[in-house]
Amino acid sequence: MKKQIIGLIGIMVMLGLTGGCVSRVAVSDFDSVREFTLHNGHGMTVRLSNYGAIVTAIEVPDRCGKTADVALGYNSLEGYVNAVDRPYFGAIVGRYGNRIANGKFTLNGKEYTLAKNNGENHLHGGLMGFDKVIWAAKITRPDTVEFSYLSKDGEEGYPGNLSVKVTYTLTDDNELRIDYAATTDKATPVNLTNHTYFNLAGEGSPTILDHQLMIVADAFTPVDKGLIPTGEIRPVAGTPFDFRDPKTIGLDINGGDLQLKYGLGYDHNWVLNKGEGRMTLAATLYEPRSGRFMEVFTEEPGIQFYCGNFLDGRLTGKSGKPYAYRSGLCLETQHFPDSPNHPGFPSTILEPGKEYKTATIYKFGVK
Repeated sequence: MKKQIIGLIGIMVMLGLTGGCVSRVAVSDFDSVREFTLHNGHGMTVRLSNYGAIVTAIEVPDRCGKTADVALGYNSLEGYVNAVDRPYFGAIVGRYGNRIANGKFTLNGKEYTLAKNNGENHLHGGLMGFDKVIWAAKITRPDTVEFSYLSKDGEEGYPGNLSVKVTYTLTDDNELRIDYAATTDKATPVNLTNHTYFNLAGEGSPTILDHQLMIVADAFTPVDKGLIPTGEIRPVAGTPFDFRDPKTIGLDINGGDLQLKYGLGYDHNWVLNKGEGRMTLAATLYEPRSGRFMEVFTEEPGIQFYCGNFLDGRLTGKSGKPYAYRSGLCLETQHFPDSPNHPGFPSTILEPGKEYKTATIYKFGVK
């Protein structure tokens, strides 16, 4: 079967839109929100929305051929707009994925002040980041949807008009490939990532602690109590952060390590064993009951492993079940958190005349 997009599914119905909604668009503009569906010939389906460039579903078969949705999220636009505590399910986050300390950075001798939306820090682009805007969308190939957005100079405090494109492609090898590109007219930090929460047992399953994770990293970036990197690159050897060989996520998560206490579990950046700009294996994830297996390949130097420590049962997902504590995990490929304030970290500054360009692949299979 030739892979294809099964059309524009149509307008995602929005009910009960309230004044609590955070968006750059007027209420009437929500009529332009669409959902796209990608299929391939091997039983995999990916659904995408131009609101937040969100991955709304990833349906893949298990070892017996039974298909399940392995991405957390909602059945309606209302859920994404009004979600309690803003979990960023499936969204593209930016301009800067992850945290910037005290909502400030200095660039070319000028200090810039950003929104503080995570305690005293700036997180995932601010109060109205890329997850809260309607992107322009077009079908560029039968297996591909391209989303674009112009982030204007001064938006959320960032300098420069930033033109962003994010392209999703579903291949016949059961790969969801995400290509990111951006240009700017002023120097600005850029660190885009996708914030899909995975549960390979199926969305609505109660835990990810039985998943087996491997991360190709000899080191990670420890954090302070505000989850801001200290600047240290610390070896994982002899710590709960050693995932160089596959191990069950729940094995060490409740230990006494101070870093685990700061993150309420794993919510840290790993320094990948790779040269920046080369597509290499970053992580694998295996759920033994279903047999589903996922590989993450990236051109990025880091990956943030977050194990759903702030899910608390208040959010109800697509299956109608509440999302319990640690019922989903994120593997966010990225540059390091707070890099604009750490000259020793790989730079996230995009200059005029240069192009931000990076890609990540989530590949699914069974074993």
